[in-house]
Amino acid sequence: MTKQIIHTTNAPAPIGPYNQAIKAGNLLFVSGQVAIKPGTNDLANADIIEETHQVLQNLKTILAEAGMDFNNIVKTSIFLSDMDLFSQVNEIYAKYFDGNFPARETIAVKGLPKNANVEISVIAAD
Repeated sequence: MTKQIIHTTNAPAPIGPYNQAIKAGNLLFVSGQVAIKPGTNDLANADIIEETHQVLQNLKTILAEAGMDFNNIVKTSIFLSDMDLFSQVNEIYAKYFDGNFPARETIAVKGLPKNANVEISVIAAD
């Protein structure tokens, strides 16, 4: 099986030794995204709503680079700095899907890169 590295300058560059995404066969594994504004090292985090939108926009851009969109997502993992943010993140998250929701888990963690409040990774299939 061949692996293809997916990279776009329209999404944040990785902040460690990993790629934005890897396509293996018909599966796309997108690394966890935080709300870094593309082309900067700054978080879009005025509030959890802005932060969640930026995370999802980063994912959308990476999916597009691979010729996919949110309809291709089969699994998401959401990491939150505090479960009290769950309902707000959930409300924004739901707007990015047409009702055909993927499998998902949401996990509260002690800390996220750059002190972000939300990080989301996805697995998509074509």
